[in-house]
Amino acid sequence: MRRWTVVLTAALLLAVAVLAAGCSGGESAPTTMGSTTTATTVAAATTDAPTTTTTVPADPLAGLDGLPFGEFVDASFGVLLQRTPQTLTELGIAGRYGLDNAHLDDMSDAYMEETMGLESAVLDRLRVFDREALGDADRVTYDVFEWYLDDLVRGHPFAYHEYPLHHMLGSYHWNTFFYFTDSFPLETRADAEDFVAAVGEVGRQGAQVLEGLRAREAMGIVPPDFILDMARSAMMGQLGMRTPDPSSVDPTAIEIYVRFEEDTAALGLDPDVRDGLLDDLAAALAESLVPAWAALIDEAGRLGAGASHDAGVWRLPDGDAYYAYLLRRETSTDLTAAEIHEIGLAEVARIQGELGEIFDALGYPEDESLADSMARIAADGGSVAGSEVVATYEEYLARVEPHLDDTVFGLRPEAPLDIVADRSFGGGGGFYSPASLDGSRPGAFYAGSAGGAVPRYRMPTILHHEGVPGHHFQIALARELGLPLMRAVVNFNGYVEGWALYAEYLASELGVYDGDPYGDAGRLHLELLRAVRLVTDTGIHSMGWSREQAQSYMASAMGGWIHEVDRYVALPAQATGYKIGMLEILRLRGVAEQALGDAFDLPAFHDVVLGYGSLPLEVLDRLVTEWLAAQA
Repeated sequence: MRRWTVVLTAALLLAVAVLAAGCSGGESAPTTMGSTTTATTVAAATTDAPTTTTTVPADPLAGLDGLPFGEFVDASFGVLLQRTPQTLTELGIAGRYGLDNAHLDDMSDAYMEETMGLESAVLDRLRVFDREALGDADRVTYDVFEWYLDDLVRGHPFAYHEYPLHHMLGSYHWNTFFYFTDSFPLETRADAEDFVAAVGEVGRQGAQVLEGLRAREAMGIVPPDFILDMARSAMMGQLGMRTPDPSSVDPTAIEIYVRFEEDTAALGLDPDVRDGLLDDLAAALAESLVPAWAALIDEAGRLGAGASHDAGVWRLPDGDAYYAYLLRRETSTDLTAAEIHEIGLAEVARIQGELGEIFDALGYPEDESLADSMARIAADGGSVAGSEVVATYEEYLARVEPHLDDTVFGLRPEAPLDIVADRSFGGGGGFYSPASLDGSRPGAFYAGSAGGAVPRYRMPTILHHEGVPGHHFQIALARELGLPLMRAVVNFNGYVEGWALYAEYLASELGVYDGDPYGDAGRLHLELLRAVRLVTDTGIHSMGWSREQAQSYMASAMGGWIHEVDRYVALPAQATGYKIGMLEILRLRGVAEQALGDAFDLPAFHDVVLGYGSLPLEVLDRLVTEWLAAQA
């Protein structure tokens, strides 16, 4: 059996040794609401930002008391949804609440504090209901909603701990661009007018983000210097800036303008109307977005000049408690950082052994490093030109779909998967974006084709994770089950990413990789990445590993991929949900197989796992246990 030595610094070896002694990681609404006739305006928590922000009801929870349980859940979740108009736009349901798509979220301190008050109040009202008096379906809804709200409230002490600016999707600047380039509907003239109006609000929102950064700085919460440097570079790239001087920015070359110009060409608008909208958008970009980005770029530079190089959140106020909270949120388990670290070490060793067996079968040199063997896999497996990436993914989709019959699944989604060549995210990774609820935007797998040629050996596994039977299969199905809106759209990271990683494993079980050792090596290498994440994420944020220590471990354990370390720094704990979720689903399947023996039915098990929408893993455990009891 092959062995790869993990190169550790002395401090890192000590951390692992201490851990071993037990001392201590590329994604139905009510038609009416309660009375909201009076309103109050919440001002931005800044003296230099515009003073007018979002108008909110004086008592958003009026009318909730006394509602039957199902109506209460719909109405109260609707109250919380309306706090984020961008979410309503992405879901395609703003019209259900009598709203348009012309406004962006209010990100002021005052508005955030009011939202937290509402979350606590809704949780208190939910707990008034007698759970045991509810029917079976309502008890599941109670448990999911209670976990969701309780998690939000647990996070209130850490409201300022996250980093608004970093280099990944999820940061403010990337979210804003993706919102306008992909999520915002452009099907009608009204959509186009709302689009322009919303871009005009970026200046107000950017000023609120700027104030949030300064509030965090006063609390001692500043991202590491290298994260701020990458965020600054990313924002400059979005504007096409070669220097920090924004005067040279051409608004019509910004990706948001390009998307608007392309999509409105198909709307059949009067040419003068369209030209006017294009002029208005260029002005909004120049007067709103560009100055906001310039201010954030300057702020990132200023903060970065004095920022620490330490990578982990342990250095933040209450950093250990914050990380413990994040681990619970991202895995929906009570596993500690030490336990997750140990699980990761064990999984790394196991998967490396399975990779070694493939390399042996291919006749690769036994004394070759993991990096060199994976380089052989990449070369021997070939690559796909950027222009052929979408077609190749469609071929892989056609290859897996015949395997997903009634011997594997009872429940299957009807919605097709749209595979698209994304505008700006390359490198062969790709990601999934769920469909809007109104059907105007399909569930889409963004194929990571913008970076040119893509290694073929990873492509099947990426499709199975992001598309079928992974994210699209699960999320599209959840939206077709007739669940309450909250359960149809809220996603729990450990479950969602755990299912997607389980889907990669399931594809292998179904024979998708038969005769394709390169694809199977790609599957195992990506599973190894998820195991390495457990070790690295906890090492950074709980054990005090430096960025460089984490990169050293990543390079030796993965044979490369050191760029991933910065993801774990920017998004603490998020990457732990994949492997923990997968292992929990496999554990529950093992329990069911042992309990039922020959009577175990794989489609029935999958129906339990998929048939309730996204769940906290502890709720999934209870539902599988109840299903087994019913089988007995």
